[in-house]
Order: sequence, then C-alpha cells, then structure tokens
Amino acid sequence: MNDETIRRLSLRRSFLKQAGVGLGSVALSTLLREDGYGSDERKNLFPAKPGLPHFPPRAKHVIFLCMAGGPSHLETFDYKPKLAELHGQPFPESITTGQPIAQLQGQKLRVQGPMTRFRQYGKGGTWVSDFLPYHAKMADDICVIKSMVTEQINHDPAHTFMNTGTAISGRPSMGSWVLYGLGSESRDLPGFVVMTSVGGRNPQPIASRQWSAGFLPSRFQGVEFNSSGEPVYYVKSPPGISRAQQQRVLAAVQALDRQEEARRDDPELDARIAAYEMAFRMQTSVPELTDFSDEPKWVLERYGAQPGDGSYASNCLLARRLIERGVRFVQLYHRGWDHHGDLVRYMKICGRLTDQPTWALIQDLKERGLLQETLVIWGGEFGRTPMFQGKGGPGRDHHIKGFSMWMAGAGVQGGVSYGATDEFGYHAVENVVHIRDLHATMLHLLGIDHRRFTYPYQGLDMRLTGVEPARVLTDIL
Repeated sequence: MNDETIRRLSLRRSFLKQAGVGLGSVALSTLLREDGYGSDERKNLFPAKPGLPHFPPRAKHVIFLCMAGGPSHLETFDYKPKLAELHGQPFPESITTGQPIAQLQGQKLRVQGPMTRFRQYGKGGTWVSDFLPYHAKMADDICVIKSMVTEQINHDPAHTFMNTGTAISGRPSMGSWVLYGLGSESRDLPGFVVMTSVGGRNPQPIASRQWSAGFLPSRFQGVEFNSSGEPVYYVKSPPGISRAQQQRVLAAVQALDRQEEARRDDPELDARIAAYEMAFRMQTSVPELTDFSDEPKWVLERYGAQPGDGSYASNCLLARRLIERGVRFVQLYHRGWDHHGDLVRYMKICGRLTDQPTWALIQDLKERGLLQETLVIWGGEFGRTPMFQGKGGPGRDHHIKGFSMWMAGAGVQGGVSYGATDEFGYHAVENVVHIRDLHATMLHLLGIDHRRFTYPYQGLDMRLTGVEPARVLTDIL
C-alpha cells in the first residue's frame, strides 16, 4: 500500500472506532480464507471461560419466555377460592398496610375474585385456568413456582431486576452472563438472541439495555432479531458494493485493528474484530435460519406460525431453530400483559397469541430430544393484585409480593407446583423464591456455581446474583 492508501484506511478505522462498531453497524463481511486472510479453521467467537462449567451441566441452552407487562397469577396458575368467596367485599387493610400498591394508592380496595374457571390437570393436579388450555395439555412437563417475589413495582425497573438481578441500569443481563461464562456452540450465529412480539393491552416498551452486556465485554450483549422484514439490519451487502470491494477494505481495517490490539490491551478491539467475523457468517446463516420452507406444514400449524408475520408463534419456532444451531441463550418478549383494565378480554387475546405456541415449543423440543438439555422459563416481571381496579372493565394492578412463573426441561421436575401464596394470593408464604434464587438455579443447571461466577469491575468481584443470599431450588430438580 502507498502512504495515501494507508492514510485513508487509518481515517476510516478512526471513524469506525468512534462510531462504536457493533453487529449492527459493522454487519458487512470479514476476511475470506481463499484470499489468504484468517486461519484455515473457523474459530468459535464465543469460547467458554476457562474453568467453566464448574460441574457437569444439565442444561446447555436457555429459552426465556418473558410475558412482558406482568400476567396475573390469579388468572393463570394460582387458584384462590377465598377471592371468589369474598368478591366485592372490602379488602382487609391489615394485609396492605404499608405495602407498595402503585396505582391503587388512596382508593377503596375491594376483593376481586378469579375472572375465569380453574381446573386441575396432570398427575400432580396442577391448577391451570381456562385462559390457557394448551398449558393444561403440558401440565406434566412444567414446574409452576407460585411463590415468586421481586423488588420493583414498575415495568422498566422490574424488567431490569429480572434480567440483571438489580434495579441499577448498566449491569449485564443474565443472557450476557451466561454467554460470557459458557460461550456458544454456534459458530455462525450470535450466542445470545432476543426477539419481541406484540399483542394485548398497553404493550410496554422494552429497552435494548435489557439485553446489554453492561460492564462485560460488548461482544456478549444480546442481538435483537426482527421477526418480520429483514431479520438483522445491515447484514446484507450495501447496493453497488461487491464482496471483493468489501474484502479489500475490511482486510485493511482488520489488519490495522490487529496492529492496535498488539500495541495495547483493549477488550473492545477484540469485540470489534469479532463483530466483523460474525457479521460475515450471519450473511449466510441468518437467511437460512429464518427460511421456514424446510419446516413441514404440520409443524407450522402446530405453532400457529405464519413465516414473517412477526408473531410470538413464529418467534417460538425460531427459538427452536436457534437452539438446534447451538445458540446458548434465547429470550422472547411478548408485550401486552399489562391488564389494569378489561382483563378478561385481554387475557383471551394474550392467551390466544402465546398459549398454543408455548405448548408447541415444549412438544417440539421434547420430540427432538432437546428439552432434556434446554431450560425453558416462562413468566413476567411481576404479578397482579387480588384487588379490583376498574378501568374499562375489571383489571388488576402491579404486584411484587407473590406471583407465578414456571420452568421446564433440563432436569426440572415436571407436573409439580412449588411454593404458595396466602389465601388472597397477596404474600408468598411458603418456599419463597426471589429473582436471585431463579438466577442461581438457572446457573446451577448450566453447571455454574453462582457464588464462584464473578467478573472484576470497579474493584469488586461482581456476580449476577449479587451479594445478598441466593439459593438453588434443589427441591424441584
């Protein structure tokens, strides 16, 4: 290269560096082996951290099904006859005194009974409401945890707490922690993938920082896939730019990055180089991933999926395809569960959109031998109050003192319920499960001791479960 070429490439490199090169902005190409760049072996861009896992894992992958907005435990899995008995009567003040009850402050509180029928299913007699008929079919596959508690009563901080174990913004998400620790088996796709869908009442926004890598190296952040249109923006080559042109520019940029990497220790240089390489691989792997033409018609019908429709059903099918290809952590958000009012109407909508696809995902994983190595978690950021809030029909407010989630696969006992709330469904009173306990259990199933899984940051050994006590739910394993 002559001096002018080097100068131009240096300016280009400076621009890319200042622009914060990532998977979205760098999704162009990388060195091709036939051009003499790179190694003969396609390295894994997300190797496991040395020394991990700590012990043989039961789970290799995680699928987290987030029902964003907070589904009512009292209309899903936590049947409370006492609420039906006292429906419309004043709610006991002794239970709510001093409690955070958000929008209901200052109102006269009345008991709201169950808004649908519950029945028991499966060998363990799991209570499931009529809003979730497909969950009733898989009662023996899931472990319903009825005693969840969290610490944040509004949506965004509650999501932050669920994802990172703290309400402090800027901490790594659980998916980033898992990818950092265990790496990914996939060489052609990101190790942590996020997808969202919408349908129901008042879909709350989900900020991209919910899947941020925080203080971990940025290559461990989640990558959002669009479930309709272009799956990942900017993966395709720009119009009028040939692959040969890309290769020449990017070969020079990457060579400069390598020189800079040798000069100083900067983890973001590694992240930038990895972004180039992953972007090139995704040019082939992402279109193949999202092409459902190889799926039999009966599979699409089982999920209720229409390719490219952006639905939760299509995202569930994509989640299975991602797991098959070795992706470590997949997180699906369905936005629409914030049922302050007209709960019956919107529970029917959310149930119609998510119930069957969730069942289909579990059955699909079982039949393919993947459920035994995949941990599936279902739930929202909090639950709903047992008191009435009337806004366009009865609904329920945010609630953090007791709610329900479920886990399945990877050594979790199916057909059982764990923990309990009081007779009003207000306080978790038996085998209380904190979000930190959920994280500790997830890490345990992945072969990680949460107490030994740390990252040095600002003079502290940080961890997903923080410094407060956290326990593994061995009773359900």
